[in-house]
Amino acid sequence: MKTVFTNGCFDVLHRGHIELLRHCKSLGYVVVGLNSDSSIRRLKGENRPFNNQKDRKFLLESCKYVDEVILFSEDTPLNLINQVKPDILVKGGDYKKEDVVGYAEVGTTIIFNYVEGYSSTKAIKNFGGR
Repeated sequence: MKTVFTNGCFDVLHRGHIELLRHCKSLGYVVVGLNSDSSIRRLKGENRPFNNQKDRKFLLESCKYVDEVILFSEDTPLNLINQVKPDILVKGGDYKKEDVVGYAEVGTTIIFNYVEGYSSTKAIKNFGGR
């Protein structure tokens, strides 16, 4: 079975995340690299994350499409990718494969299109939050 790696903040879990994770599961054993609270603050500002890393990890571990969740505190998941040594990288969004962190190390990289209308940042703004 192939090991599939994806990563992100997963701050407010939504349908777009689940669709991405379901696609990952169709490819093999799914390892999610989860940004720590401190790395999210550096990336998105002091008012984030909305949900703490313990809760975000619990929710991801509860998802039937996820086999393993590993927290990382660096700004990129490159060290974690080098430890996990996945066969496939999956990244959501409008990246070019060559721009995905880990592309050079793994090679096989799949870009999963965003599910229109779903965004953690927009959801948090709609909650009147941060």
